[in-house]
Amino acid sequence: MEQTRALNALAPYLALSKSANSSRAAVDLIGQATSAPHTYIFAELLQAPTIQALRTDNQYAGHYRLLEIFVWGTWEEYHMAESLPSLSDAQSLKLRLLTLLTVASRPSHGTNSALSYPSLQSALSLSTPLDLEHVITTAIYNNLITATISPSTQTVNITSIAPLRDLAPGSIPSLISTLSAWSGRCDAVLADLEAEIAAVKKHAYERKREEKRRDAQIKAARDENESPGIGESNKGVAMHNTRSSGRPHMSYDSGNGWNDVGGMGDDDEDAMDVDAPGGGGRKKRGPIKGMMNKFKR
Repeated sequence: MEQTRALNALAPYLALSKSANSSRAAVDLIGQATSAPHTYIFAELLQAPTIQALRTDNQYAGHYRLLEIFVWGTWEEYHMAESLPSLSDAQSLKLRLLTLLTVASRPSHGTNSALSYPSLQSALSLSTPLDLEHVITTAIYNNLITATISPSTQTVNITSIAPLRDLAPGSIPSLISTLSAWSGRCDAVLADLEAEIAAVKKHAYERKREEKRRDAQIKAARDENESPGIGESNKGVAMHNTRSSGRPHMSYDSGNGWNDVGGMGDDDEDAMDVDAPGGGGRKKRGPIKGMMNKFKR
């Protein structure tokens, strides 16, 4: 959005460059374009034939070099260069704003990093923090940066930068190197993530295998305890012991007295001979029952 706005602001000066037939007219056009509000992109103007002609003009070559600094240079480069024309107040503010974009976008700073007041004052040749805050505020209101000023900590936290600076000649190799380093860091992060994913999958597989092993052991133990052969065998043994113990099992009835309910079996080995009532001969009777009837008589 800011690029479109800047290009629209530069469009009238591009049209005027076609009719600037003299070097003096081209120089005046450079001054007007770099002083106008909302003009922050100048690469198209630099490529205009009438402006390119100043490059080899001994008298006005400094103006061509000045326009180059507005395209991709900084405030420091302007002061280091020789034979450059002086700047108006509007041009000075414009170049400081463009320099701020360059400083904030350097890899050593990047976005979401705080820039100190002293470092920015040095880069922009500003003597007081108040002057620096004026430049930062102007950049924020013109949507060049998104930033937070902290006077208490003497820092400026810049979170976004408008892409309005052009690349200087010969900066492509450096840009490729920066992008390659960034790509390498991304590859390293992806490799770490893939290793973590593999470790999680392995742990999940081993845990599932251990759960299956425990489930199989529990099922085997349950099937062994619930086997029908064991119950029937124990039951037969219990019945055998009961029958072979030979002990009487007695019950008492109020009408008939004590009765033998089992335990002696059909064996008459310990039976007793007793007289049947009425002299009807002798009758075998179990010893316990006969004894109990005797007590009853």
